[in-house]
Amino acid sequence: MSEIAPQAIVQRIEAAHTRIRSYIRETPVEHSPALSQLTGAEVWLKLENLQLTGSFKLRGAMNKLLSLTPAERAVGVVTASTGNHGAATAYAMQQLGCSGIVFVPHNASPAKLENIRQFGAKIETHGIDSVETEIYARNYAAQHGMTYVSPYNDLDVMCGQGTIGVELVRQLKPFDAAFVSVGGGGLMGGISAYLKNLKFKMENGKLEEGNFAFSILNSPFIVGCQPVNSAVMAASVQVGHILDLPSLPTLSDGTAGGVEADTVTFPYCRDCVDAYEMVSEDEIVAAMRLVIERHHTMIEGAAGVAVAALLKQGQAWRDKRVVVVLCGANISISKLKSVLQ
Repeated sequence: MSEIAPQAIVQRIEAAHTRIRSYIRETPVEHSPALSQLTGAEVWLKLENLQLTGSFKLRGAMNKLLSLTPAERAVGVVTASTGNHGAATAYAMQQLGCSGIVFVPHNASPAKLENIRQFGAKIETHGIDSVETEIYARNYAAQHGMTYVSPYNDLDVMCGQGTIGVELVRQLKPFDAAFVSVGGGGLMGGISAYLKNLKFKMENGKLEEGNFAFSILNSPFIVGCQPVNSAVMAASVQVGHILDLPSLPTLSDGTAGGVEADTVTFPYCRDCVDAYEMVSEDEIVAAMRLVIERHHTMIEGAAGVAVAALLKQGQAWRDKRVVVVLCGANISISKLKSVLQ
């Protein structure tokens, strides 16, 4: 497992939830008759596509900025993002009166860039791959005495994303499986760390079974979901270390690209995730269409990946209670047209 004790990571995620809850939206869970009928499971959707800024990323960015001292926020922050994390950091900066720069790769989604601009952040471009942009932004922050806010390689960011797990436990009570999209592992790392370690609670100085929804023997089965065209984390978990792999174009731009070799998320994606499911671009398109048409809610490609992974497993979860995290809704008009045509 990771270097942090199980009860400590649970406490850290619960502290993040307390810290950020007045700044974010507690997103609802919605039953999916369509997906339930197709799979034979009782399927629920966690609607992070309705989160402020249009994705789960606000949780991690807000937790990171709220964890800084006033002096650190006054100097300013730097981040790197394909879009959603940039918008989340920009919104958090706006809410907390903090300035900073968002570095984006040259191929970032226009829709996501516009989402960043509306919150008043300064945008600069560098590199093509997300890892290249992240390395440049991290160095820029160090050179200027600013705080770098990683999109995933930061424990405060990961724990902020893990607050989704806190809400799921309260909203759904026991459930058998969770399908979560994976890029750098912030979302998956946070959710899986919480759900898998919730059984351990430090009470009165003793390591005890938690008093929430799960017992030691029935933590939910966690499925990491990635596009075939960019499945760096799944391939890395298989070999035991982060790989430097190329990524092909994918509708799931929110999960695409490389992963930093020292990322804090890797131990959780390795040890707390039960299985990985890879899906094709056609499967992502079909999943997005289904959700948009049947639930009348917008989702982006990364959210479609998790739905596609559930559909690919078909009847494997018959008669079980399953939750799919719809991680975001930020998609350009041109991409949306290609999905719906």
